[in-house]
Amino acid sequence: MQRKQFGAQRKIINDPVHGFITVDHSLLLQIIAHPYYQRLRRIYQMAFAHLVYPGAVHTRLHHSLGAYHLMCNALTELKSKGIEITEEEELSSKIAILLHDIGHGPFSHALENVLIKNVHHETLSLRIMHLLNEEFDGRLQTAIDIFTNNYEKHFLHQLVSGQLDVDRLDYLTRDSFFTGVSEGVIGHDRIIKMLTVHEGELMVEEKAIYSTEKFLVSRRLMYWQVYLHKTVLGAEKLMVKIIERAKELISKNVKLTASTFALDEFLHDNVTAASINEHINTFSLMDDYDVMSTVKNWMFHEDKILSYLCRSIVDRRLLKVELQPQPFDEERIISLQRKSARELNIDPDEAHYVVFTGEATNTTYDPYDERINILFKNGTVKDISEVDNALIHRSLSGAVKKFYICYPKN
Repeated sequence: MQRKQFGAQRKIINDPVHGFITVDHSLLLQIIAHPYYQRLRRIYQMAFAHLVYPGAVHTRLHHSLGAYHLMCNALTELKSKGIEITEEEELSSKIAILLHDIGHGPFSHALENVLIKNVHHETLSLRIMHLLNEEFDGRLQTAIDIFTNNYEKHFLHQLVSGQLDVDRLDYLTRDSFFTGVSEGVIGHDRIIKMLTVHEGELMVEEKAIYSTEKFLVSRRLMYWQVYLHKTVLGAEKLMVKIIERAKELISKNVKLTASTFALDEFLHDNVTAASINEHINTFSLMDDYDVMSTVKNWMFHEDKILSYLCRSIVDRRLLKVELQPQPFDEERIISLQRKSARELNIDPDEAHYVVFTGEATNTTYDPYDERINILFKNGTVKDISEVDNALIHRSLSGAVKKFYICYPKN
């Protein structure tokens, strides 16, 4: 592939959240200009959240650039505190965060494990990074090592992927901005100013305890108010049902064609973790546009279930969604399925496409995962859940689970 050459080594991007973002290295500019990266322009950051919050139409590219900007700030802050970071490590950390979401498919998490079974976006990101590394003559190897946590300086990986990484700092700030949900506002600048490294681990200085707790509380609120909002959840599950129905029809030799050859390949071929390498270039052509144009076509398909599901998405006539702390009664589920089958004139055995249940889980802070450590002035280190009067320890540690049911409103 012919690589675009850049005369200038510095470009300025005007971001509505962070202001001016500076890209000051030719390799970074070449990566951003690459078709693999530009595809992120065509993938919504928040999948179907715009059906509830109309302003939430920002993309994975917006978020990637924002996370890159915060990585630049974090590295500058750490270096100012005497932490040794070489030019190669700095460049590689920026590359790693630029590409951390490069493996997201159409509608991001909503269709993860649906188009490709048992393959997470991190796996696809890594595969694409390896392809780019080959194309750029091995110059991305250190970035790959940082991304996969195989680099000697663990704190660089923590900046890319951890419970207090620049990824989360940007998406909470950005998603709050574009949805208008003020509960997601965090003091990301203060947290970055208070970052430090102690015994090779990324930590937060004592003065940022409350900002860090606010970050965790905001994340919890954003999950239940935005990311797992019942209407957003219902729309995402509706799209999953569309793909599942399409694959079932194809398996029964029903004629069904996607709008683009890329999506058609993933619907008709049994792409698995073992065979994904053969399809990675086609995967890198897929985005939200492939799926939505296909859904618009399938509104007129002769299959009643498929056309009903597609029309529900396009016209925003979504299923009704209920949430509760315990599983739904089996008799009620069966009753709703029978009623829906009668009203939609479909086979009762196929009513599970329009009446279904599941569970949504969110963990605000898991002390058994990558920890958020606080470095005190006297040199002691404590987990954020173990500090005096810890808010997280008392009320936010551990998973919260809710059960949902989706069914036609009328």
